[in-house]
Amino acid sequence: MIENIVKSLKQEREQPFCAYIYDMPKLRRHVNKLIESLPSACRLFYAIKANSDETLLKALAPIVHGFEVASLGEIEKVRAVDESIPILFGGPGKTKEEIEGAIDHGVTFLHVESLHELQLVNYIAAQKRTSISILLRVNLRNSVPNAQLKMSGVPSQFGVDEEEVSGAIDLVRCLPNVRLFGFHFHAMSNNLDPAAHVHFIDHCFEKAKIWGKEWDLDLSYINVGGGIGINYQMVEEQFNWDNFILRLEKILEKHSDANWQTIFECGRYIASSCGYYAAEVLDIKQNHGRYFCIIRGGSHHLRLPAAWKQSHPFTIVPIEEWPYPFKRPEVNESTITVAGELCTPNDVLARNVPISRLHVGDILLFSYAGAYGWSISHHDFLTHPHPEHIYLDSEPINEADEKLVESR
Repeated sequence: MIENIVKSLKQEREQPFCAYIYDMPKLRRHVNKLIESLPSACRLFYAIKANSDETLLKALAPIVHGFEVASLGEIEKVRAVDESIPILFGGPGKTKEEIEGAIDHGVTFLHVESLHELQLVNYIAAQKRTSISILLRVNLRNSVPNAQLKMSGVPSQFGVDEEEVSGAIDLVRCLPNVRLFGFHFHAMSNNLDPAAHVHFIDHCFEKAKIWGKEWDLDLSYINVGGGIGINYQMVEEQFNWDNFILRLEKILEKHSDANWQTIFECGRYIASSCGYYAAEVLDIKQNHGRYFCIIRGGSHHLRLPAAWKQSHPFTIVPIEEWPYPFKRPEVNESTITVAGELCTPNDVLARNVPISRLHVGDILLFSYAGAYGWSISHHDFLTHPHPEHIYLDSEPINEADEKLVESR
């Protein structure tokens, strides 16, 4: 159990314990299951913005069909791990240097976000005497209504407005150094409804088929993005992948005349469940009638709860040892707010959580921390120490004294 491993790791350290812990076998099992269950015409890419840790990329490279990136820096991270794996490059505001880098590093598809970017890509490709394969990113007028974040169906900086697609296709026809292979529809983040997600995919197919027929396009790919979510509030009730696949197969059969490859570019859903954030309790105090638990760490390590204004799920790992001669602070049968060590009231990871018993020196183990945790956090604010990064790579992980642990 991960809790036993945390206890063992704590015993080996004198300083307050704070670490990201990655269960690598769990990651590989999870992603292998996703790949094996996908219909044959589908491709699963990992969106490395969720977590671009090199060890995770090395573990995923042999399993996924490719990586999705959003900067030249991410392209270089991928190429440092694998020189030939397919790469999709998206995101608004690509610079001349980034587009040149995409060409130099052999990016498979570049997702074009605007008419200006379309012309810039063509110009740079012409300067290099080459052509570049693109998918046209479209901001549809409809999206998934219950998704937590929306990039489409609302005014946003992402993609070409659906009403301007005809003009974009007209422009593509005039540009000799770009080749349009399909459309990109990444529209939302953290959707938990399989039926709504498949309905969105159906809508993407319908739109792409209309444009393909209207403009006599020879399309090969439709990228429906990622956006499959994690339920941070009720961790037992997660996105029903099996139900999603059953629904997806029906939609693909409905559109089998298109004969396209369907691309998914998931990040959070791939990496989240394999990662944990462990932080030792430094203090417990009562303030204005409420209990606060102060941890060694906080939002400079795990920014996700503050960014999403949510309480992040955790379990308490009790630690028996107490090295001091004075009384150990504790709280029993109450609710606590978990705060970090930063000098800001916004440094809160969980609010009003009921607990049975908690001591100073115990460790809070935050689950579903493998995505959008360390990678999006303001690491150096107040110059506190960074957490350890620990990779558990035994199979299976079930012994308290497991020694197959790599730490950096």
